[in-house]
Amino acid sequence: MKTKRSTVLLIAIFSVAGLLAIGTRVTAQQQPPASHATANATKRPARSMTASAANHLVPDNPSPHPAPEQPIPYSHKQHLAFGLQCKDCHTNPEPGKLMTFPDTAKCMQCHVTIAKDKPSIQKIAQYSASKQEIQWVRVYKVLPGVSWSHSPHLAAGVKCETCHGDVKQLAGMSEVTSVVTMYSCLSCHEMDHVKTTCETCHKR
Repeated sequence: MKTKRSTVLLIAIFSVAGLLAIGTRVTAQQQPPASHATANATKRPARSMTASAANHLVPDNPSPHPAPEQPIPYSHKQHLAFGLQCKDCHTNPEPGKLMTFPDTAKCMQCHVTIAKDKPSIQKIAQYSASKQEIQWVRVYKVLPGVSWSHSPHLAAGVKCETCHGDVKQLAGMSEVTSVVTMYSCLSCHEMDHVKTTCETCHKR
């Protein structure tokens, strides 16, 4: 009786071991060898950003960032509803690092007649008459130690909403995306096969 139980136990052990071996072989067949994966990664060339680069939407900001208080209230939602485009108010002069804020004279092209009695518009008119710049609070700020420019991204066909979200729905401009994080930069560059070496964004 004891011999029979021992035999049954041995059969069970060998059966389980056999199933485990089969499972290991199947898993190994489903996954390419590490050397093959490494070879493919090596063969794929890193290219510079070109006009054919895809537009990947930057993830939303994981934490809420309220719109900062501006010297004059301004609604992108209200203005873009009239058909204005980003480039109508924001230009990217050389060397192409930052977008500019519109000149007060630009604002007054419309507001010389539109809503001219509103206190905020009268304030803009005063700035314009004295040729002073409005000290707008910049919402998206490049972190210290990061070398970044709008110019190559615009040349690659990246759209404003790709990095800044659905601005046409914002009554107050706020940091709605995580575009200033390293994760977002690396993720987008990897998807477009653009260089991700340290010196790409951190100049020595």
